[in-house]
Amino acid sequence: MSLATILWVDDEIESLQSQKIFLQNKGYTVHTLNNGFDAIDFVKEHYIDVVLLDESMPGITGLETLQKIKEINNQIPVVLITKNETENLMDEAIGSQISDYLIKPVNPNQVWLSLKKIIDNKRLVSEKTNTAYQQQFRNLFMALNSSPDYNEWMDIYKKLVYWELEMEKSDSPEMREILQSQKQEANTEFFKFISKNYAGWLNPKTSNAPVMSHNLFKNKVLPTLEKGVPTFFIVIDNLRYDQWKSIQPIFAESFRIAEEDTFYSILPTATQYCRNAIFAGQMPIDIEKQFPIQWKNDEDEGGKNMFEEEFFKGQLKRLRREDIKYSYTKVVHHHDGQQMLNNIHNLLSNDLNIIIYNFVDMLSHARTEMEVLKELAADEISYRSITRSWFEHSPLHQALKKIADKKINIVLATDHGSVRVKTPYKVIGDKQTTANLRYKHGRNLNYEAKEVLAFRDPKEAGLPTPTVNSSFIFAKEDGFLCYPNNYNYYVNYYKNTFQHGGISMEEMIIPVIKMTSK
Repeated sequence: MSLATILWVDDEIESLQSQKIFLQNKGYTVHTLNNGFDAIDFVKEHYIDVVLLDESMPGITGLETLQKIKEINNQIPVVLITKNETENLMDEAIGSQISDYLIKPVNPNQVWLSLKKIIDNKRLVSEKTNTAYQQQFRNLFMALNSSPDYNEWMDIYKKLVYWELEMEKSDSPEMREILQSQKQEANTEFFKFISKNYAGWLNPKTSNAPVMSHNLFKNKVLPTLEKGVPTFFIVIDNLRYDQWKSIQPIFAESFRIAEEDTFYSILPTATQYCRNAIFAGQMPIDIEKQFPIQWKNDEDEGGKNMFEEEFFKGQLKRLRREDIKYSYTKVVHHHDGQQMLNNIHNLLSNDLNIIIYNFVDMLSHARTEMEVLKELAADEISYRSITRSWFEHSPLHQALKKIADKKINIVLATDHGSVRVKTPYKVIGDKQTTANLRYKHGRNLNYEAKEVLAFRDPKEAGLPTPTVNSSFIFAKEDGFLCYPNNYNYYVNYYKNTFQHGGISMEEMIIPVIKMTSK
């Protein structure tokens, strides 16, 4: 069996016969051609693993041939073989995505090493990843079983995300499966941990509680404000930690990442609760007391996040920081993004600029509404990839690049994450029961106690009581809550979609990142 199929293109190919035999003896299949035109036709019709390409050939040069080959198949690795090492030639070649270059006269071992590096690189990276994860597996297993506290949970989740991203380099479905089942096991334990500790964290007398939505501003944003340096507090709605990791390299091109941290979203992990809590600096039960007209429960008519700026003014007043000069921008449509982009320089005179960006939320909801997005974001890998692609071309990225040369601080955070749901749980409720898939509240809820975390008294979870005798339930792990009527239809419709509102590491342990100008 051939190790790989090589195409070697050189106008003096006859003089390279000994090299060809050397590579064939090493197990490669080698095709040889003496001009670029034939090479282009050959690549159109045959599967090739690597092209070895002479740079200076009569008729059509190596660089022109390279460009045509890349147009046919961008993925084929090309090794450029050149007589001269002039800088602009190298720049042009590297800009055209060569995988390696060799200077003539080439030595057979040199060619062989280059091929080995290109062809084996994928396999070696994959093997190294698998071995490293196997060594880590035991440590993660032990960490899970040593009753972790909230800091250790954040650590465990970050490690699992790290391995999930590393596994993308690996082509071992078995290892991915092992990681997935370890992540599932972690979520099972995480649910027990939240069930046991959540209500306690909300007790004002508790000194040992994590940073959560309602004290995020006070603990993470306020301390970064400094005189004469504008701080941008950017909330990208529904951004999981792994999605942050996929856009991190784009931020790192323009900014220095000073602190990469996580915090806990409150329950339900849904925009109208978490984001209002972030801006009000209060739990929903207190927001409702202070702003009875503006606070809207799930079943109330009207927008649920219309009053964030009003809530924020209330928070500044309580913190006695009404001196802060701030702006508030909300991007819900592409048009809002363009406006923000055009206005970004005017924001530099403020102490604080709040930018709320709704993209990821629109995507995850659309993910259930639109069949095409079900295809595009079918799993975590593609969900991350869409997020990265969106951010790279977003007005937000363009706006931040525009001011990257100014002295600014950025705090990037989110309101909650999301989880891909797979396990349906039956819930029976009356007409007033809410429609959310990961949490519900209503008066006469019937459910399996072990499938949810229930608060018969919403006050214990810091939540308003929408109607007398209302209780709240939150789905665990990858569960979603369905009514018995039309059960099979809804189960099939929502299975494998990204949802939020319940209890999972993906929804609750979410990023807060501090960045500064380089």
